[in-house]
Amino acid sequence: MLVVDRLRAEKLSAALGPCTIGREIIILEETTSTNDVVLKMAQGGAREGIVVFAEHQNAGRGQRGNVWESASSKGLCFSVLLRPTGTINDPVQLAQRTAHIVASTIQNEFHFPATVKSPNDIYIDKHKVAGVLIEMRAQAKAPHLVVLGIGVNVNQTPHDFSKKLRQRATSLAIVRRGPIDRFSFAVALLRNLNLFHAGSVPKRRGSETF
Repeated sequence: MLVVDRLRAEKLSAALGPCTIGREIIILEETTSTNDVVLKMAQGGAREGIVVFAEHQNAGRGQRGNVWESASSKGLCFSVLLRPTGTINDPVQLAQRTAHIVASTIQNEFHFPATVKSPNDIYIDKHKVAGVLIEMRAQAKAPHLVVLGIGVNVNQTPHDFSKKLRQRATSLAIVRRGPIDRFSFAVALLRNLNLFHAGSVPKRRGSETF
């Protein structure tokens, strides 16, 4: 039986060390949507790089208003606050780049053939394993706020998905046929997002560029 591995903010922070993305980490047991939480915190002056995880989302969402299913303590559902100094003219491109980072992290950590289905979904063998949702808010006399919402199916079993999704979704554990260390994968993903923010994009194995 799979043992639930709960995320711990202090352990994640210690593993990441000095960084921008992940400079502050908050883990909620349950919330509506981590994007909503981060947007509210941003309006209260939260610093760029704050990351909010939720062990369970009861109103998680994807592109075009789709629902993101979230089995408790089995996936990675989190949002990152960015405060870009310049104008982001193409949020779709940002979603694509973020999706490529998620895919490359899966490839590098597990050697799974993760691919991006434009603009923001990540698939393994024609089954969706992760997704990205970018939300922006304009501010008077200040750069736009950008929230990167990321959801990855990590330790879900087929029965954790609704019947509607069971034929179209997968998880890293299903592909591996064994449990995944969520902590280690979360650290790897946050490190790669931080590299991207710093201008050094992680590369997929066997690939020169995205």
